[in-house]
Amino acid sequence: MAWKFTNDAPIYLQIMDEIKLRIAQGRLKPGDKVPAVRDLAIKAGVNPNTMQKALSELEREGVLYSQRTSGRFVAEQTDAETNFKISISTKHIENYVNGMRELGFDNNEIINAVKRYLNEEEK
Repeated sequence: MAWKFTNDAPIYLQIMDEIKLRIAQGRLKPGDKVPAVRDLAIKAGVNPNTMQKALSELEREGVLYSQRTSGRFVAEQTDAETNFKISISTKHIENYVNGMRELGFDNNEIINAVKRYLNEEEK
């Protein structure tokens, strides 16, 4: 469970994204218990208040839910799982396309580059 943070976004947002990614990957499943705030903060190397903010926001979004004496759990996601995958993949695609455009590639050249990559990967 490696936590890597960058300087391009607040840490609590990056924590939220990481938890959503783990749900999208199936590493966290509906009903799974989320470790305690302090335990997660230690593993992530962040202030417990930062972790608390991230988890509270995920609760507000309906990604997690609390049971008063038992802790936090992953909520049933239904379509949200797919939406996490779509939103995460959209960010990756956006970064890739913007990088290729900075190199001077047009849409057809970008598509052909992806096809070439996928064809090479299959070999």
